[in-house]
Amino acid sequence: MELNQTFPPTASPTPTTSGEDSCVLEVTDMAIDGLTLLICLCGLVGNGGVLWLLGFRIRRNPITVYVLNLAVTDFTFLLFVVTSSLLYLIDNSSCYPVGILKYQKWLFLFSLFSYNMGLYLLTAISIERCVSILCPLWYRCRRPQCLSAALCALLWALSIAVTAAVTSLCLMKYEQHCQTALISMYVLNFLIFAPPMVISNVILFIKVLCGSKRRQPKRLYIVIFLTVLFFLIFGVPLSIRNFLQQFSYRFLSSQVVFLLASINSSINPFIYFLVGSCRRHCSLVSLQVAFQRAMYPDQLTGSGSRAAPRNSGC
Repeated sequence: MELNQTFPPTASPTPTTSGEDSCVLEVTDMAIDGLTLLICLCGLVGNGGVLWLLGFRIRRNPITVYVLNLAVTDFTFLLFVVTSSLLYLIDNSSCYPVGILKYQKWLFLFSLFSYNMGLYLLTAISIERCVSILCPLWYRCRRPQCLSAALCALLWALSIAVTAAVTSLCLMKYEQHCQTALISMYVLNFLIFAPPMVISNVILFIKVLCGSKRRQPKRLYIVIFLTVLFFLIFGVPLSIRNFLQQFSYRFLSSQVVFLLASINSSINPFIYFLVGSCRRHCSLVSLQVAFQRAMYPDQLTGSGSRAAPRNSGC
């Protein structure tokens, strides 16, 4: 199973027989690549804003540690998609292909790494908030302070190990072993990480609808729920297509699924800021205050402060 089958076929402009040298341009492909590029650029700005806030303006809490790592993952994924889209635009608009096939495998593997890491982080965030609901006393009093950082380190190691295994087998053209490695990776994603993420978010959704109104961090629950929901809508099609590709079954075009995946990686910062900026009358506030409202449900620190909410009730 060739790894580059997961990419859209390179448009090979064909010279016409008219008196002048000209090429047939793939207008639809160029439009999709252009839209993908535009969305990725917006996503890079949004995720860059999250990285700036969590890196220099706001002290991190257990949830924002995951959010920081998720922003790094999305930023990395969007960088690779920008590179891929630019290469395809150059290739489609040129009468002389630039030879992007030799870059396709590496772009796919890098995007695969970022995609898997995003899935793992969303699962960790969802389970963390679910545990805080089901076992509030343990979460407030006995939860290790470095648990988020340790889990993120383990998830980065897992994503690197999975991607390295796929890379070593697929780039060496071991067809059977490559297919086995890819299928095993998708089974890990679909059967190990996806179900806990979905179940935890169902619990969060029920909590938002049926929980008491006092001291209920609804904004944070809504942020997590929307982030996972958009991941299922826009991010999962890429993994489903690549999984079905191993059985020679076509599911959408790879350009479309990469467009959807770009939307998934770009939309998270806007969810944070929109949910945090809306109060009773949806008044607009600064990005930092909006982000703090969404991520720090128990306490809103002052503008420019690096203070974090404190756990209480132990």
